[in-house]
Amino acid sequence: MVVPGQQNQEEKVFYPPEDLRVDAHVPDFNSYLELYKKSIEEPEAFWREVAQEFYWKELPNGQLLQYNFDVTKEKVYVKFMEGAKTNICYNVLDHNVLTRNLGEKVAYHWEGNSPDLRLTITYSQLLKQVCRCANALKKLGVKKGDRVAIYLPMIPELVYSMLACARIGAVHSIVFAGFSSESLAERIMDAQCSILLTADGVYRGEKLINLKQIADEALEHCREKGLLTVQKCMVVKHHAFRINGNDTCNKLQVSLILIPLLLVKCFFNDTVEQPTLWNAECDVWWDEAVDNASEECDPEWMDAEDPLFVLYTSGSTGKPKGVLHTIAGYLLYTSLTFKYVFDHHQDDVYWCTADIGWITGHSYITYGPLANGATSVLFEGIPVYPHVGRFWEIIEKYRVSKFYTAPTAIRLLMKYGIEPLQKYDLSSLRVLGTVGEPINPEAWMWYHDAVGQGRCPVVDTFWQTETGGHVLTPLPAATPLKPGSATLPFFGVLPIILNEHGEELEGEAEGYLVFKKPWPGIMRGVYGNQECFENTYFKKFPGFYVTGDGCRRDKDGYYWITGRIDDMLNVSGHLLSTAEVEAALTEHSAVAEAAVVSRPHIVKGECLYCFVTLKDFREFNHSLMDELKRKVREKIGPIATPDFIQNAPGLPKTRSGKIMRRVLRQIARNEKDLGDLSTLADPKVVEVLLSQRCEAAA
Repeated sequence: MVVPGQQNQEEKVFYPPEDLRVDAHVPDFNSYLELYKKSIEEPEAFWREVAQEFYWKELPNGQLLQYNFDVTKEKVYVKFMEGAKTNICYNVLDHNVLTRNLGEKVAYHWEGNSPDLRLTITYSQLLKQVCRCANALKKLGVKKGDRVAIYLPMIPELVYSMLACARIGAVHSIVFAGFSSESLAERIMDAQCSILLTADGVYRGEKLINLKQIADEALEHCREKGLLTVQKCMVVKHHAFRINGNDTCNKLQVSLILIPLLLVKCFFNDTVEQPTLWNAECDVWWDEAVDNASEECDPEWMDAEDPLFVLYTSGSTGKPKGVLHTIAGYLLYTSLTFKYVFDHHQDDVYWCTADIGWITGHSYITYGPLANGATSVLFEGIPVYPHVGRFWEIIEKYRVSKFYTAPTAIRLLMKYGIEPLQKYDLSSLRVLGTVGEPINPEAWMWYHDAVGQGRCPVVDTFWQTETGGHVLTPLPAATPLKPGSATLPFFGVLPIILNEHGEELEGEAEGYLVFKKPWPGIMRGVYGNQECFENTYFKKFPGFYVTGDGCRRDKDGYYWITGRIDDMLNVSGHLLSTAEVEAALTEHSAVAEAAVVSRPHIVKGECLYCFVTLKDFREFNHSLMDELKRKVREKIGPIATPDFIQNAPGLPKTRSGKIMRRVLRQIARNEKDLGDLSTLADPKVVEVLLSQRCEAAA
């Protein structure tokens, strides 16, 4: 690795601002190199030093990091700080309140979907609410090792509930509140959850989503399959349906909009009958279970390698994989990456715009920031509601200094130009970050120049649900930046580029991105499926963790992510399985076969382009397209809605029957040079598909 120089006009390099270096944790490139060298050559000493910042009921014994990545030798495993005992909730709350005297410091500024919904939560208040929720869960029968499904919007109760699980040793499984009932059911059944936490409803922009109804449908799916393990469903009354902060609601609003969820306590009459979809044997109101619970709850002391959470990510087979993370390693890694990547200081106000339903929210809204005693913004809304300047309004309101968002959001806001930005004071910003997908240089430059006003470094972070935290990333005061590059590895991370034959490539190269050794925050397995864990991540190249992403390394040693190399799609920063979408399409009675590929999208990065072969005598028309889109939304969720659906009388296949997705991707992108088609069973199929491309995609 070398400090990159300015070689030509096309390759711009941006150096860290001098004022940021003054009190930075890693103040220059040489400091980064020294720390990185220590993390690779002396990992025991490096991570023991990090561990000293936290509370341990018992210390580890033996070697700190143990692992095997080679499936040909023995079972793949990673162990970190074996023998140690701690509690992650204690470390991110009690430790801050009791030891660091941060009880009165703001942990979260909650900003609701509507700008008039807001709440300030200090560390002391957060600890009390978490203890109440923990006691309520214990009263419902939740104990150490039980799995708890959480299907909540971005409200404070989402943070309370996940930390409450961690406090009592339960394993939380958070499901993004935009997923369909079938997706929720699939995750509940796989994890065998005993409790489900949800809300009555939520507004996203102007759209109302009936979460309780979706949750009920999910439980019914579980029941139909004979796999219902949920004993209780705790329901939060959303803050938007309360008046003046009281647990009452507007009867007119509820009766017109949330008829199936008519709340027990209503503004005009406290003795209204139970709602029609209320199951008294299963359903419990959050306020009735939590508000009267004790504000004190002793933490369960957990082994370092006990499970913390399961988070499902799309699998190439179509079945979501339950990525399992454990306590000690995840605590240390999320804490350290947050501290260094955002150069966090105690006077910062940090805002990550992600949803906690994704790994970004787990690591960089909850655990990482709280472990550092940070003040964060917790945002429920969307970037353009009730106006296109909502992000900038919030930055001004809370004086946000560190801002972390997705390239999809950046590209969306680029469409509105700089005029909305000019109405607000963004001078508090010091560091900008991006997450979820590779950012194109044009969006990077707009983010840097328009939002950061040319003075804020952009940390373009590459990582995955499986990695737990950042693995390739700049450090704001140390790393020269190249727009579009994730730059260099974080401490303890050893990236390698392999060719198709598994041979390591040196210097400038392009191939498969893999990692040679683990870091503390890496996943420990796929929940309940060791075979899937090994086959997905370690079988292709024994001895390496395989990311599934392609990568290019330039002459300066900088890494550039080139995209997925498996059957996965990255839409708005969220991984989707082609098999999952294809399965949803083929459930329609008119569809005989389907193939799904990605196509570039100016806002989402990638979008879904679907080819469908219909059964005999079925007509392809707009009505059918609408039905197919609705089918995918119902099976997976709105994020998976196809942008394009093309009629395909036949699909390009090899003589062995394998669909040539490379060819379909080229057709979707209107590329004329399709390369070698000699292995196609019927080349004429390609001509037909080219002639029938979706007009909107032309």
